[in-house]
Amino acid sequence: MKSTNTFDMHTKLDIFTWNRKEVFQFFKDFDEPYFGITAEVDVTKAYATAKEMGTSFFLFYLHKSLGAVNRLEPFRYRLVDDEILIYDHIHASATVNREDRTFGYSFMIFDEDFQVFEQNAISEISRIRTTTNLFPERNGVDAVHYSSLPWVKFTSLSHARRYRNGDSVPKISFGKMTTDDHVRTMPCSVHVHHGLVDGKDVGDYFELFQELLDGK
Repeated sequence: MKSTNTFDMHTKLDIFTWNRKEVFQFFKDFDEPYFGITAEVDVTKAYATAKEMGTSFFLFYLHKSLGAVNRLEPFRYRLVDDEILIYDHIHASATVNREDRTFGYSFMIFDEDFQVFEQNAISEISRIRTTTNLFPERNGVDAVHYSSLPWVKFTSLSHARRYRNGDSVPKISFGKMTTDDHVRTMPCSVHVHHGLVDGKDVGDYFELFQELLDGK
């Protein structure tokens, strides 16, 4: 199957007519403009579906997360040279572990078709595990910084960041899946730039992510 994505396509948001102009200007110069929310998602149906398909549970829920991100415009905003760009497509820059306990950053190309995304992701994971580079060849802001900590059922999470480098890329992390009375849950942490994304937007993400995990 062929991907229909075109890289780097974006439009510029007119900040001066934006109804969030004052909020953006208030938060954009904060030393730490990010805020984070951690919540549990129900992955009972998603885990069963991934196993039925014979696919990676990680790639399955990563695809659903990207599906939610791409449907929510605020998650596609990026601050670039004091301008806000709205990207048409957002991809995954996820950490990939290696056998020597190091890791590399990936760039997994998103596609609405899971099979296309899966092929892209498997190829990228294989490439990273045969190299020692930290960063991928393609490393743009049209991504979400993803990480998975399947060893820890965390209730909160923070990130290492350079506060003054103008970063505006969302960071989404997933924790250890646990089972209680046949219900599987997994913690999910979302960190976003408050000049671009509000609490309601993060709430919309969790709601849509859950719907996609459930196959709705």
